[in-house]
Amino acid sequence: MAAIATARKSRLHNALEGLALTATLQSFPTFATAAFLLKLVGNHDLVGDPGVAIFVAVASLAHAMLAVTLGPSSPHLFKTVYEPKFFEAHLSLSDKITAWRTQPVASLQLVTIVLLLSVMAVVTASVG
Repeated sequence: MAAIATARKSRLHNALEGLALTATLQSFPTFATAAFLLKLVGNHDLVGDPGVAIFVAVASLAHAMLAVTLGPSSPHLFKTVYEPKFFEAHLSLSDKITAWRTQPVASLQLVTIVLLLSVMAVVTASVG
């Protein structure tokens, strides 16, 4: 059954899955952390501004599109952003995430993001 489902996946569907995974799992945390750091250091322009969410979403998508476009041609430059496993057509969406998540580099990235966001949340809560 899984073989039938993956055989029917079109190139466009696979490319969109890869782009969405790149934007969600690799680009979005970077820009969300940057916005949070700006707020944390006292940038008052970000307070209550819905443009921050729009910026993070658009920047994440643009960053992912750039990585997906240029990543295959120069993997040494985009090794932390472009993940080839996200574009393997024979893998389902959950299998792509599992394959990425079990790599030591991805685990290190996830732990770093969680720790950084946890520290920033504690500092933000204590500052007020």
